[in-house]
Amino acid sequence: MAVDKELLQLDLYALLGVGEKASDKEVKKAYRQKALTCHPDKNPDNPRAEELFHQLSQALAVLTDAAARAAYDKVRKAKKQAAERTQKLDERRKKVKLDLEAREREAQAHVSEEEEIRITRTLEQEIIRLREEGSRQLEEQQKLMRDQIRLEREPRVQGKPDGNGVEGKGTPKLKLRWKCKKDDETKGGYSKEVLLQILQKYGEVLNLVISSKKTGSAVVEFATVKAAEMAVKNEVGLINNPLKISWLEGQPQNNPSMKFPDGSSQPRASQDSVVSERDYESLVMMRMRQAAERQQLIEQLKREDEEESHT
Repeated sequence: MAVDKELLQLDLYALLGVGEKASDKEVKKAYRQKALTCHPDKNPDNPRAEELFHQLSQALAVLTDAAARAAYDKVRKAKKQAAERTQKLDERRKKVKLDLEAREREAQAHVSEEEEIRITRTLEQEIIRLREEGSRQLEEQQKLMRDQIRLEREPRVQGKPDGNGVEGKGTPKLKLRWKCKKDDETKGGYSKEVLLQILQKYGEVLNLVISSKKTGSAVVEFATVKAAEMAVKNEVGLINNPLKISWLEGQPQNNPSMKFPDGSSQPRASQDSVVSERDYESLVMMRMRQAAERQQLIEQLKREDEEESHT
């Protein structure tokens, strides 16, 4: 299998936007970010997308394989050193240099050509080996990317029961409010991570957006109406800065057939704030099992990004 000559001319580090000392994790992260933007499935009208996606895939294959990367670094270093030497010479010195080296060039031409052919052939052989054997790193990253694109395209199921017998026209959304000054870097104690920890115990959280314009305000989207109801009824937030939670969208209609111990169709205040521990745990475990398959890939990507951010 022939090696793409254009690949030997590319700066693979610049193509991925990483430094020469980038780790495999950094290379893979950069590949995902670049490749997702130019994936042919996302750019059907851009004829350059497939070519760029192919170049990014080759760059990942070379830079995540130790032998191929070492061979490429040698070629790149040789070209870089030659370019730097030429750039540093001004026109006068360059002319003198060319005159003085004219005689030596003929003698050294053959040796230099053989050396260049040798190191270039080493890189070509490594690239051919990667293509024949298949790049495990490339396959893993492309699989993750295909799964991510599939999840992005996965349509939301509208107007179907949410698993708790409640029908709605979409996923429920709640508005969150708390006290927060504009210059408070702690955001009143409620970062996105803190809010997720507080809310995810009621069920799967699909989206959480903290307002960038209005301090102390956020919108959360739950996967089920039941999880949203439990959050509205029971969550108070931090003791020193309570949360105010209200319905924004998807609030279920009151069920007149539902009666409570006092004979009313609405629960008492004490009933609003108390949930049986056994029922609560059973509901959470049921929702977690239902969401396990869908969350597996998302959690895997999240863990990788967190690990990379700490390195």
